[in-house]
Amino acid sequence: MPKTFISLGAMNAFLCVLLGAFGAHGLKHKLSPDMLIIFQTGVEYHFYHAFGLIMIGLILLHFSKAKLIILSGWLMLAGIIVFCGSLYGISLTGTRELGMLAPLGGLSLISAWGLLTYGVWKNN
Repeated sequence: MPKTFISLGAMNAFLCVLLGAFGAHGLKHKLSPDMLIIFQTGVEYHFYHAFGLIMIGLILLHFSKAKLIILSGWLMLAGIIVFCGSLYGISLTGTRELGMLAPLGGLSLISAWGLLTYGVWKNN
């Protein structure tokens, strides 16, 4: 599992750099300032949690069978997809209804960090 989460984190960090460059150069003159801010917020949270996935992979090198930490990684990936994906979707399509998904993704990210905390503490 460590390799899986380190790879997922690295792949997501790669996507963040691509999306950030796309936003800064390709969308700068195509999106309204409000939509560009929403897009940049998606990239920002995406980056934080890409590093979180890498961190989970590294932690799993020490706690290899910690089910809560593994679950934390999957929740973090789901949160990236739902939270950041909804922000990307809103900004690129203007469909504000996608914002209804953001709280679910945010809850997934919050839960991931909570489970990671508890999982490490429990395996002390």
